[in-house]
Amino acid sequence: GCDYLCYALLDATVDSYFPIIEMLGEQLEELELSVLACPNDKDLAKLHEVKRDLFALRRAAWPLREMLFSLVRDEFDLIASETRLFLRDCADHSVQILDLVETDRELCADLMDLYLSSVSHRLNNVMKVLTIISTIFIPLTFLAGVYGMNFHTDAGPWSMPELKWPFGYAAFWCVTVVIAGGLLLAFERLGWLGKRGPRG
Repeated sequence: GCDYLCYALLDATVDSYFPIIEMLGEQLEELELSVLACPNDKDLAKLHEVKRDLFALRRAAWPLREMLFSLVRDEFDLIASETRLFLRDCADHSVQILDLVETDRELCADLMDLYLSSVSHRLNNVMKVLTIISTIFIPLTFLAGVYGMNFHTDAGPWSMPELKWPFGYAAFWCVTVVIAGGLLLAFERLGWLGKRGPRG
């Protein structure tokens, strides 16, 4: 009858959501692997696109679920009791659709957090390397600045007497190498250069 035709159309409509949800789920799985391997701006744009699609899907499926529950719950003269059983199954499928959509939306939000965390971790590593390099070169820059000043060595005994020393240049490089090596050794002991965490 007409009521069964109505059910068949509604069931086909509800079942058409499942391939779309499966496709979006596969995209989220691929994005998860990509974000874990090497996050980039394309992954973020794709995540926003999937999130927007899931939101549109939820907005379309929610009224459908309410309408199906209304057909099952309320009494209608045009719908036979046998057809109402089929409609109940269709309503259950609509609930499954919304559950899957919510699950994918939660996964999408988790992937967003994972992306931001990965980018932040990479930025922290870059900042750590730059900080180590800056910390090593700060005392070396100070020494180079001091000995780069113009001093009149004949002005007095304290006017940089090491400038007349024949080993002054070699001594300067020895001091800089010792300072740089000492800082590197200190960073290694603190666990800043390797994969170990910093020691308390």
